[in-house]
Amino acid sequence: MKQLILDVRPDFKPTLDNFVPGDNAALIAALRDHIQRRDGSVLYLWGLPGSGRSHLLAGVATLAQTLRPVALSAETATSGALVCIDDVEQCHEDALAALFRVLINARAEEQCVLITGNTPPGALGFRADTASRIAQGLIFEMRPLSDEQKRETLMQHAAGRGMHVSPEIVSYLLRHSRRDLPWLMAVLDALDEASLSLARPITLPLLREILRPE
Repeated sequence: MKQLILDVRPDFKPTLDNFVPGDNAALIAALRDHIQRRDGSVLYLWGLPGSGRSHLLAGVATLAQTLRPVALSAETATSGALVCIDDVEQCHEDALAALFRVLINARAEEQCVLITGNTPPGALGFRADTASRIAQGLIFEMRPLSDEQKRETLMQHAAGRGMHVSPEIVSYLLRHSRRDLPWLMAVLDALDEASLSLARPITLPLLREILRPE
């Protein structure tokens, strides 16, 4: 049974389509537009951990790979690339120097740049020239869903799959799992698969088995 539980655990791949936008619809539209740009544009996205900024960067990178080169570090940026820098506040000195060079040359190299961080640009503690280059681009703050919005979305997702999920299960999931909604929805999908495969009802013990570390 343990192996079967492991087999149905969510193998989640973040995309723009499986991100629940909530109050971030304008941001999603800007990201889709940003993928097409080759004019040196910079988009900076910031928010608290679990707000979904890394999900969106990964989704943009996946989508952009069908259209153009994608670089996940400034050091590997090539001409015409979408340069994606996640958690920029964690960049070491050499990475920041490479990012500054990209920001300076992005227009000439027909690139665009997507950066995520945990604070507004001015609070990153970077050199003024780097921070000002980032701040000249589009800046979006992630607007996370409230727990009540997440709860409602999860109940609707379960109902759409024909699952009979009690509010107690959703409350447990919100308290004891990762906070990003796409992952929570993927756990519900895995719970449904486990219930069907094992011919067991959807219960808290079954959910705990799915969430238990390997």
